[in-house]
Amino acid sequence: MAVSILLIFVIALGGFAVTYIFADDEPLMWRLASGNVIGSAVFGTLAFIASMAAGFNVPVLIFCLLASLLTLLAFRNTANARVFKHDWAKAKGKLRGANMRKFSRFAYYAFFFLLFVFFFRRGMIETSQGIFTGASQNLGDLPFHLGAIFGFTDGNNFPPQNPSFSGARFSYPFVADLLTASFTRLGAGVADAMFVQHVSWAFSLLVILERFVVKLTGDRLAGRIGPALLFFSGGLGFIAFFTDFGAQARSITDFLWHIPTDYTIGEHFRWGNSLVVLFITQRSLLLGMPLTILVLGGLWKVFTAEAVPGIENGELRIENKDGHQFSILHSPFSIFLTGLLAGLLPLIHLHSLAVLFVVGVFLFILQPHKWKLWLIFAAGVALMAIPELLWSIAGSASETSKFIGWHYGWNKGENDSFLWFWFVNTGIFIPLLALGLYLVWTASRNGQHAATREDISHAHKSGRHRNKITKTITLDRPHLLLFYIPFAFLFVVSNVAKFAPWEWDNIKILIYWFIGSLPFAAYALAWLWQRTSPWKAAAIICFVALTLSGSIDVWRTVSGQINYKVFDRDAVLLAEKIKQSAPPNAVFLNAPTYNTAVVLTGRRSMMRYIGHLSSHGIDFAERESDLKRIYLGGPDAAAMMEKYGIDYVLISPEERNTLSANEAFFSKYPVAAESGQYRVYQIR
Repeated sequence: MAVSILLIFVIALGGFAVTYIFADDEPLMWRLASGNVIGSAVFGTLAFIASMAAGFNVPVLIFCLLASLLTLLAFRNTANARVFKHDWAKAKGKLRGANMRKFSRFAYYAFFFLLFVFFFRRGMIETSQGIFTGASQNLGDLPFHLGAIFGFTDGNNFPPQNPSFSGARFSYPFVADLLTASFTRLGAGVADAMFVQHVSWAFSLLVILERFVVKLTGDRLAGRIGPALLFFSGGLGFIAFFTDFGAQARSITDFLWHIPTDYTIGEHFRWGNSLVVLFITQRSLLLGMPLTILVLGGLWKVFTAEAVPGIENGELRIENKDGHQFSILHSPFSIFLTGLLAGLLPLIHLHSLAVLFVVGVFLFILQPHKWKLWLIFAAGVALMAIPELLWSIAGSASETSKFIGWHYGWNKGENDSFLWFWFVNTGIFIPLLALGLYLVWTASRNGQHAATREDISHAHKSGRHRNKITKTITLDRPHLLLFYIPFAFLFVVSNVAKFAPWEWDNIKILIYWFIGSLPFAAYALAWLWQRTSPWKAAAIICFVALTLSGSIDVWRTVSGQINYKVFDRDAVLLAEKIKQSAPPNAVFLNAPTYNTAVVLTGRRSMMRYIGHLSSHGIDFAERESDLKRIYLGGPDAAAMMEKYGIDYVLISPEERNTLSANEAFFSKYPVAAESGQYRVYQIR
């Protein structure tokens, strides 16, 4: 654990320095959170490039760590150092003089930090009986990510091939798994590395999202509400919860410790809770989302400002519609740097890059007079993203045609109406979103503006822009409504078409509709809370209705009620023996299941779980047919093993029960490893 914490700190330090290159007016906590995300993205990309050239080993990874710390040279700049000193002094000042406001702020962050600690420790559980997961939706995703991680650490998988479909390029965004593999190679345990990364990325997402909501709404309370709506998201499942409780004889306390099912995901509920169905399972999204929101915050700054012609002292000067001037970015290079950060997304989370593309196109259409700024940003994105995309596409087994198609209503099924489906799955979120949009619209019509001390650039106070005009940024409501248009478009298009072979995976885009909508829903709740007592009661009821279903599912995970066995003891022992006997680049034949013991070896399989292959757009039908024929041991079995380059064959209870494995046929080959009912035959 200590190694993982130290590595996260070092990586975040380099990213922390980057924030002083492109952001003037951000608090220290935001810089630390953003630094963690930026540092992880940069180090992961560097590790990939360097390992392709020189191998995945400790010296290469140490070199990448040192290279990622070169950004600390930014503090040699007097202005950057002065801003840091100001940030540090301001942060220390906030710790002095205890009061209820400071206590509530500390309690807010402490609550979420502890929540993430207790939640993500259930992701992977190692015991003497095997490897378990305490997350209901993680049974298939955990072994998929472990296969990628061990492929890097034990399978010498460079250039990365798909561990689940040998011979094909690994086009799945793998940087998050490569980061875990890097931590493991540097001395950390796999479970510890995943846990520390998950907690740190989730907490960074909390801080970055809170700041994003404050920037858009000018309301600190809305900023606090927004992340809570995300992490405890859910629909009307709490009604089913109370129905199930009423149908049995247990007390409410006993029932809460024996919750029978999830209430945000299942037969009638498809939206799911973000922690349960997304962040603990799709760890690429957990890294990609805070990076994407960080970039969206930068685009929002450009969108809400009017450029003054020319460059003043090497700094891009901006003014809003009230004529107030301020510094939005140090220079066009800062906009370019923001684009570079976005360009890292193809190997981190490709759907996040697609979202930024949609947002960028809309902003360009809405403000074509800023074409130079948008092109600078696009150039930064293209410089990083295009080479990564070209590398990823070349040799991939994924068929692009399977990712695009018409599909109405997302995952609503054939019987549910569209409106009823979304009401059941998101509850009163959409009505609150509509209220928030209405409040913004009416404020715009009445000429009202919202300003907050959070928007006052402290760069003037720190001396960076001495003798320059630095005034409060006034958030004008028309900009906020226009900025929401691309997110509304994402919702519409995700309900009429699919952008993944499995239509449910549209949630990777829909979740960004949710992120773009959060400021309005949170603003509506804050507005209700700031009214008289009856309205405060309404705000509380609405908040509880929005978060209760998600809270139930999160509690079910945190309280340890779920314990799914992923790998039994013999599978773990067999994997260790294979690591000692089979070469790293060996290809295995095994049943196409998610939890084959081969996953833990880091070796590649002819094919694994068809659910993963189909969701990645891979045509596996021919291999599946050939795999079954090989296990039957027919006259062409040996020829087909030669065709696919099979080095070892695994026979376990899964192969015997589901494939009727002809063990008599394979007994002519030497046994390379065995444990309990698991046996591996060496073919060549």
